[in-house]
Amino acid sequence: MTASAPITQDVLTLPRKLPEGGKINIVGLTRDQLRAALIAAGTPEKQAKMRLGQIWQWVYHFGIRDFSQMTNLGKDYRALLDEKFEIAVPEVVSRQISADGTRKYLVRIAGGHEVETVYIPEENRGTLCISSQVGCTLTCSFCHTGTQKLVRNLTAGEIVGQVMLARDDLGEWPVPGEPKDETRLVSNVVLMGMGEPLYNFEAVRDAMKVVMDNEGLTLSRRRITLSTSGVVPEIARTAEEIGCLLAVSFHATTDEVRDRLVPINKRWNIETLLAALRDYPRLSNSERITFEYVMLKGVNDSDADARRLVKLIAGIPAKINLIPFNEWPGAPYQRSDWERIEAFADIVYKAGYASPIRTPRGEDIMAACGQLKSATERARKSAKDIAAEAGL
Repeated sequence: MTASAPITQDVLTLPRKLPEGGKINIVGLTRDQLRAALIAAGTPEKQAKMRLGQIWQWVYHFGIRDFSQMTNLGKDYRALLDEKFEIAVPEVVSRQISADGTRKYLVRIAGGHEVETVYIPEENRGTLCISSQVGCTLTCSFCHTGTQKLVRNLTAGEIVGQVMLARDDLGEWPVPGEPKDETRLVSNVVLMGMGEPLYNFEAVRDAMKVVMDNEGLTLSRRRITLSTSGVVPEIARTAEEIGCLLAVSFHATTDEVRDRLVPINKRWNIETLLAALRDYPRLSNSERITFEYVMLKGVNDSDADARRLVKLIAGIPAKINLIPFNEWPGAPYQRSDWERIEAFADIVYKAGYASPIRTPRGEDIMAACGQLKSATERARKSAKDIAAEAGL
């Protein structure tokens, strides 16, 4: 970061949305759930499909949060909606903007808990990294989020709400009656924030149904990537019920090393995980799986590791994202030297796999891969404590 490109931080003065007794939040309800809720609230069943379509467009196409602005609905019906429902998204507590344009939002959800959401602008696209849990239960030793205990799962509304609040901040909602700007600032969503998405499967599935709906936020399943550390029983279900792209936090080529880096490996080892992954492209009609591999100096970055990696994934349509380790306070690891990362990438590339080296983004605001950790929920741990838990 240079003096000419400082970090900026805004503490947004948005009013906090308090729970209102008996009101149902529309955000995050699937079409079937919303239709049932409208009928239960007094909408005539014969009108429910039409009303559903109208409300859906206002909420997810135009980003409207006030029923009084839904001008193609009758005044009495708008009053009914306002009595029975709310349109609530999580509160943005703070926003930090990195020197490279990355935005990190600290987001408050029900109960006063906080998660982080990151927007990464790129040429002709923008990727939003969203969270699925407060904290994480997996305790991956290289991940800052993993040092924070799991507090709770996010609801589908809290997951969808992260997409909506980013569009709020970016000014991306179209204006009713004006020509639509086809530029997509949030063009891709990755479930790579706080938490393990497959340990919150139903909420993630329902949220992605909303995000992928072609009459609202309209992100195709090929624009959504779900990252898992390897919850094997839910992988086939993800293919069948969501169908998005899949990324796997792999990070090691032997069970001995992966047990330390990604402890879930002790339950579902590399062989078991790869067996589940081999069927995913066929079940989901996806082109390939992304293997995420964080480069840790002297731990998993040798030429022998690179050769084992390509041998292990042989036969799986795949690309390997090499991620230079993003350091955080107390981290028990160091980033591999750049020459070592390039040598590793060369071996993978010559074996026939794309092996891009991910450019770290948002490191100066702790928004890079593996760095997310909410400020108020964080457990105060020393480097010694973290290293001991990792078995180092």
